[in-house]
Amino acid sequence: MTNSDVEPSLVVLGLGSNKGESRLIIVNAMSALETGLTELKMASLYETDPLYVTDQNRFINTAVSGFYLGTPRDLLYYINYIEARFGRDRAKDKRWGERLLDIDILLFGDLILKEPDLIIPHVMLNERRFALEPLLELLPDARAPDSGIPYRQLCDALPDQGVKRLGD
Repeated sequence: MTNSDVEPSLVVLGLGSNKGESRLIIVNAMSALETGLTELKMASLYETDPLYVTDQNRFINTAVSGFYLGTPRDLLYYINYIEARFGRDRAKDKRWGERLLDIDILLFGDLILKEPDLIIPHVMLNERRFALEPLLELLPDARAPDSGIPYRQLCDALPDQGVKRLGD
């Protein structure tokens, strides 16, 4: 089977930054992702309170969707490369701490994948309004591939979490 025989998968990535010029970093990361994804679309920018580790700056978050021709593992390597280009050093990052750029694979088609270092859909997607709001802006009818529950229903059940959509 060659790459020409493989259908591209619709993927949704979550992007976040709360260190440096976050808005500019997110917009530039979107441009960088155009080299690997086709028909790329970006949701609005959202300013969000940090979860988990709260003594840090607010985040700028968004989601992008596009078609990717490759494996989930290839996509993980690709987004890690993009993060590094923007100065991210995963070895030095504090878990859930400040970061120049974080890119998460939220969805990869309807794939359900559970590996030690790669879980799709993202393992914490259902509890993160900052990820669900922009995802739903791009795919309003999206459903969790494992349960079939609409993401809108899961999002509406979450507390506010300090997520504010920014003006265009």
